[in-house]
Parts: sequence; structure tokens; C-alpha cells
Amino acid sequence: MTSREVISRSAAGLRRLLLGRGGAAFEARFAEAFPARNEFGVDPFGYSLDYSLWVLGPLLWFYRHYYRVQCHGIEKLPAGRVLLVANHSGQIPIDAGMIACATLLEAPRPRAVRGMTEKWIATLPVASTFMARTGMVVGTPENCRKLLAAEEAVLVFPEGIRGIVKPWKKRYRLQEFGAGFVRLALQTATPIVPVAVIGGEEQMPAIAQSAFLGRLLGIPSVPLPVTLFPFPAKYHLWFGDPLRIEGDPRDSEADLSAHAGRVKEELQRMIQRGLAERRHVFW
Repeated sequence: MTSREVISRSAAGLRRLLLGRGGAAFEARFAEAFPARNEFGVDPFGYSLDYSLWVLGPLLWFYRHYYRVQCHGIEKLPAGRVLLVANHSGQIPIDAGMIACATLLEAPRPRAVRGMTEKWIATLPVASTFMARTGMVVGTPENCRKLLAAEEAVLVFPEGIRGIVKPWKKRYRLQEFGAGFVRLALQTATPIVPVAVIGGEEQMPAIAQSAFLGRLLGIPSVPLPVTLFPFPAKYHLWFGDPLRIEGDPRDSEADLSAHAGRVKEELQRMIQRGLAERRHVFW
């Protein structure tokens, strides 16, 4: 056995150790869900199976042991193209990682979810590479259409940065929805699955907001949390029934906003149900 083969096998063993129990089985599930890739092992957006498996090890530990995520209704996730529309919270986007883990671990057929990110993140040297290698894509309509045309599952947060930076007094109250996801759903005949995230609001409560720091970063404001490391709030993910919107993608902004409002109402209803059914913030 050559030294390269020894290193390769040792790295594979370490990676499976990081993935925890059933590491080999999880690798197989992820490979099944992974999109088509070129001879360099990446998809057209730079998504890397090997790179992502290294990142997923610690993320799965948080999923299983720190946030102890419970999924409800994930069997409703359809095959083929789908838009997952979720509420955003928690100061840092852990909610996206937990949804991505859930669709790989818990769905009857594993799905590799593609997250849409803010454009300014792609300008950061290290973050831009990390984003591409782990399957996240800059949230432009063109990128989203390409992913949906390839029958992928795309995760969007219509609240955008407004959801993450909202103050504590507005927890679990959905902020204004953008209507871009509705136009994309109509253009690509894609079903929408609402996903209610319960637990994210308590992981890192903000005591104040800094508009000054926000202006420096080009975002509405920067939250000032009570802790620099998230609390172990128990996560519950509620997957709703697929919604199919009827209409014309060339409809007016007002018509599209009306459709987005109905999705928002359904998601808010699911959030209220999830809050009513959880026993405690931490268990």
C-alpha cells in the first residue's frame, strides 16, 4: 500500500469518526442525494461532496446532541424540484444547517438542500469558498432557476436578514416577506413546502441592535446577543404540506405579494402550532 493510499484511508476513517454513529451509512445517503458532479468532484456551483462531509461531522453532532432536533412531517417532502420556505431567526443561520441535516438524515429519500445566501457574503474571501463548497449559492433568480431546473431542493428565507436581526420582542413573528420566491415557483412549476423552525429564536437572544455596525456591513442592523455562543435550545422542524400556487409569473407585484402573503399566513399558523405543542425551550 502506498503512502498516499494510507493517508487516504486514514482521512476517510477520521471523517467517519467525525460523522458519528452510522458514518458510513450517512456517507452513502449523502452520495445518493448529491447532485451530478464533474471530473473534479464538484457541481457547476462548486459544491463538493468530500468538503461537505468534513463540515457535516461537527454539524451533525449539533443536530443530534446539542439541539436534539425533532422533525415533524418530513415525509411530506416531495421528490424532484421543491422550494422550502422557512422562518429565519437566531442571529446566526444555524436554522439552515439544521434543515439541511434533517433532509439528509430523516427524509425517506435523502435530499441535499441548497441554501440561498445574501450577495454580500460572496464578497468575503474565506466565506465565499466555504459557501460554494458546502452547496450554498448566491440568492439570485437565475441561480435559483438553474437549481430548480436540475430538480433540486432549494431553501429560501423570504424574510431575509430581517428575520435574523429582529428584536427579542418580535420573536416568532414573521417579518415582511419578499415575493421573489413566488415568481420563481410560477416560472418553474415548483411546489412550495413551508418549514416552521421552533427553537432558533432562543439560541441567541439579542438585547439590542446596532444600526451603526449594520451600516458598516451594508445590512439593516447588527444584533447584540446576550451570549457569544448559542444556547442549547431544542429545535423542532415542522414540514408542511406542499403548496402549489396558481398564476402567471408575469403577474403584477401586488398579485405576487398576495400569494406570498398566503404562504406567510400558513407558515405563521404552523409556527403557532409548534410553539403550542412544545413542552419547554430546552427539552
